[in-house]
Amino acid sequence: MNRPTIEHVRMTLMKRSFLTGIALVTAIVQPILAAETIKPDITVATDGSGDFKTVQAAVQSIRTTNRERVVVMVKDGTYREKVRVDAPFVTLRGESRAGVRIEFPQLNEDFAKKPDDIGRAVINLSDTANDFVLENLTAENTAGQIGPHAFTVYGKADRTVILDCDVLSHGADTVSLWRSDGGHYYHARCNFRGSVDFICPRGWCYITDSTIYEMKATAAVWHDGVRDSNKKFVMRNCTFDGTNGWNLARHHHDAQFFFLDCKFSKTMIDRAPFRVIYPLNNSTPSEADIKRNKELDSSNIWGERSYFWNCHREGGDYMWHTNNLSTATHVFKPAQITALWTFDGKWNPENKTGPYIRGITLQDGAVMVTFSENVTVKGKPRLKLRNDQFADYSSGSGTSAFVFNLPKDSASEVVAMDLNGGAIIACEAAATIRAAILAVPIKEEEVPAPRAY
Repeated sequence: MNRPTIEHVRMTLMKRSFLTGIALVTAIVQPILAAETIKPDITVATDGSGDFKTVQAAVQSIRTTNRERVVVMVKDGTYREKVRVDAPFVTLRGESRAGVRIEFPQLNEDFAKKPDDIGRAVINLSDTANDFVLENLTAENTAGQIGPHAFTVYGKADRTVILDCDVLSHGADTVSLWRSDGGHYYHARCNFRGSVDFICPRGWCYITDSTIYEMKATAAVWHDGVRDSNKKFVMRNCTFDGTNGWNLARHHHDAQFFFLDCKFSKTMIDRAPFRVIYPLNNSTPSEADIKRNKELDSSNIWGERSYFWNCHREGGDYMWHTNNLSTATHVFKPAQITALWTFDGKWNPENKTGPYIRGITLQDGAVMVTFSENVTVKGKPRLKLRNDQFADYSSGSGTSAFVFNLPKDSASEVVAMDLNGGAIIACEAAATIRAAILAVPIKEEEVPAPRAY
């Protein structure tokens, strides 16, 4: 379905009749903002020139009850520390991808022997750290051993976004996003490295335009889609490489893989994605192996589900990654397999349409402006009134309703929204910053909602 453009929304609003007492004279539409145009709320710098010297101190300064998009800018430098994020709506943005390094040597077996309050990974996301965005930096677990579990990003939050990052480890489970009931994860233009199931989401995951390097002769990616047949792991336009003998994917529980427009190196062996059966060396199973396999039977009820489209291997394709989308439960055209489709229409991190104003009303000497979703206020926007008067922003950032205070004996006729050097942006995690559309409808029911398709 076609999405109304910003210009269409503006023209629709301008054609509407005005509401007595609050008339819209000028509709101002705010364009999509580049990330660098939003000033950071917190700055981290090793030389002390920022608000904090460590990333951990910066993110822990944000309340877990936070409702606004908080941008933490990390200046170039090497930060030898582990980080735990508890607050929602946090963006952790590096000054440059190669210049910012968050690194720490942490084997999971060492953490099990001596746990701490930060976590088992370099970057740890608690189950309250929803709508987290990591962008434009390098994060590495520097334990340096090929094989053992060495988490770089470990998360239990929902709607986790990783953009333009190098996320590295020599060990297993480099990127482990494991929300217990299944989360939603989006990654773009990243470089991932590790060994043994080192990208292993539980729930729904979409990765695009990324490189993936397997350091051991074992599976690169893994998926847990248990308890919901719609859970899926989609990889689009990704390049896979690795040491001699690496294989593509495996799973312990129900899983569903989609590979589209992907490239595989010649070092990938001829083995289709598979369920793990113990023992791993194909020897005679012990009683413990038999018991474990039987326990896993209950979480493997939908069979093997691995789908390919336009995927090719250097040196020659294998039969199992020929085009087979038609064998999926629902037949899809490749173009329909998008991030929005991956997340069953519940989240669209690639949406570029900003929140829009649904209504504007007078209330006890103030003006209430209601948006289509929760938004964050940066700066001090104001409403321009007739006779060059202004209603100053009072409260509401982090929600969908803002209050502007009317000056005493002022006109109540709204002329325009004046950002006053600030910005109004969506709170929800996404691949881009979505600035609010500031055209003001007169009556909510008169204006169709822009669709995020």
